[in-house]
Amino acid sequence: MISRQMEAEILRLFHAERWKIGTLAAQLGVHHTTVRRVLAAAGLPAGRSSLRPAMADPYVAFIVETLEKYPTLRASRLYEMVRQRGYPGRPDHFRAVVARYRPRPHAEAYLRLRTLAGEQAQVDWAHFGKLTIGRAVRPLMGFVMVLSWSRQIFLRFYLSASMANFCRGHVDAFIWLGAVARNVLYDNLKSAVLERIGDAIRFHPTLLELAAHYRFCPRPVAVARGNEKGRVERAIRYARDSFFAARAFADIDDLNAQALTWCQGVAADRRCPEDATRSVREAFASEKPHLLALPELAFPTDETVQVQVGKTPYARFDLNDYSVPHTHVRRMLTVVADLKSVRVLDATDVIATHARSWDRGCQVEDEAHVRELVGYKRKAREHRGMDRLHHAAPSSQQLFAQIAARGGNLGSVTCGLIRLLDAYGAEAVEQAIQEALIQDVPHLAAVRQILDRSRHARGQPPALAVTLPDDPRVRDVVISSHRLADYEQLRQDPDDDQQD
Repeated sequence: MISRQMEAEILRLFHAERWKIGTLAAQLGVHHTTVRRVLAAAGLPAGRSSLRPAMADPYVAFIVETLEKYPTLRASRLYEMVRQRGYPGRPDHFRAVVARYRPRPHAEAYLRLRTLAGEQAQVDWAHFGKLTIGRAVRPLMGFVMVLSWSRQIFLRFYLSASMANFCRGHVDAFIWLGAVARNVLYDNLKSAVLERIGDAIRFHPTLLELAAHYRFCPRPVAVARGNEKGRVERAIRYARDSFFAARAFADIDDLNAQALTWCQGVAADRRCPEDATRSVREAFASEKPHLLALPELAFPTDETVQVQVGKTPYARFDLNDYSVPHTHVRRMLTVVADLKSVRVLDATDVIATHARSWDRGCQVEDEAHVRELVGYKRKAREHRGMDRLHHAAPSSQQLFAQIAARGGNLGSVTCGLIRLLDAYGAEAVEQAIQEALIQDVPHLAAVRQILDRSRHARGQPPALAVTLPDDPRVRDVVISSHRLADYEQLRQDPDDDQQD
C-alpha cells in the first residue's frame, strides 16, 4: 500500500509531466503494477504508458467475439488463430492481451445457513498424523461432532477411521452431550454413504442401525457443497489450532483426557458465533432441552470378526495373535473386541479373554493356555514312547516349557534332542541343555552348538548321525553292553581246555 500523497504525485507526473509508467516506477521507487493500479483507479489507461496504438488493437474485436463464444479457449489456441490473420506479436505478450479481455465467471453467492436449537449436528473425521506404538504405525484420527446451533464441540481420538470407531464416536459424543440432535449431517464418506447417484442415496447399514437406535435422521451434504457442513470444518480447524498444535501426550488415553478437558473448558468458554452476547456453554444450556433424550441402553460398538485358527493355538486379529486353548485349533472362531479387551468365542462360549494390543506382530498369551499345551505335548510324547528323553535329560522339561512359551514347535525340538542324545550320550546332552538354560538361549540350535564346541575342545571329530531303517524293530532296539570277561572267553585256545 502507498500513501495518498504518493498516489497524487503519480497522477500529477503522469498528467502534467507526461512521464511513462516505467519512469514513474523507477523514480518514485514503486513497482510498475502499483503505478498501473493507481492510474486504473483514476480511470486512466494504465495498460499502456503511451497513447500509441498497440499491435493487438486491430484484433481486439476478433478476440472479444471469439471469447464470448468460447470463454475457456486457451490463449495458445487463440494466438494461432490471430497469427493466421496476420498478428505479428509474440505469444507471451498476447497472453496478457487475452487475459485483459477474457470474460470473468460470476462468483457463486451462498446463503448463510441457520438452524433451530436442537435441530442439527455435524460430524466428520480429521486426520492428525500417525502414532507409533511398538512396531505398529497407526493413523491418529479425530472424531469431531459439533452442534450447529450452540457450536458445542465434541472431540475424541481413535487409531483408525473404521466403522466400529465411527459408531464409537457417535455413542461417546451422545453420552458426553447427554442428548441427541434430530438430524446429523455428514460428508459423503464411506462410513455414512456407500453409494450415491443424484438424489438416490444408499446409506451404510450399520449407520442406519445406529440412527434407528438413537432416533436421529442421517443426512449427507449435497455433492460439491462443502459449505453445508462449514460448522464442523471450522470446528476441526479450531481444534487443530487451539488444542492439538504443540500438544504433548503420553498415549491416546492421555490425549483423549486432555481433549475432553479442552471441550469442557476452552472450547465451551469461547464466544458463540450465533449470539455474541453469550458463550458456547450458555448457548448449549439453552439448546439442550430441545435435543432428543438418550435411550436406556447404548448402541453396541464391539468389533466382531470371524477368524480361522490354524495348527497353532492362536487367533489372528488386528496385526496380533491371541492364544486360545489347544483343543480349538483348526476351527472357525469369533473374535469380539472393544478398545480395551479381546474375547475369543466358540459359538456362544467365551474360551479366551485378553487385553487388547495395539502393537504389531505380538503374541498375546494366557499362561494357562501354555501350561495346557505343554502338558498335552508331554502326554503325546509318552504315548509315542519318547519318555526316554525325559529320563535321560531331565532338564529338557524346563527347556520344553520355555520353548512352548515362545511359541516354538515342540515336536521338531523333541526329534532333534533325540538325535543329539543318540550321537552324544545322555550326560553330554543334559549338560548342554543346562548351559543353554543358564545362558537364556532355550533353542535346539544352542544345545547343538554347545555340544559341538565341547567335542571340538576335547579334540574329538564331529559326531556323525547314524541313519537306521524306518522299522521299529530296528530303530527302537536297545542294545545292552556285555561284560568284557565274556569276550575274553572267546579268545581262549580250545587246546587249553583239552589239556585240563
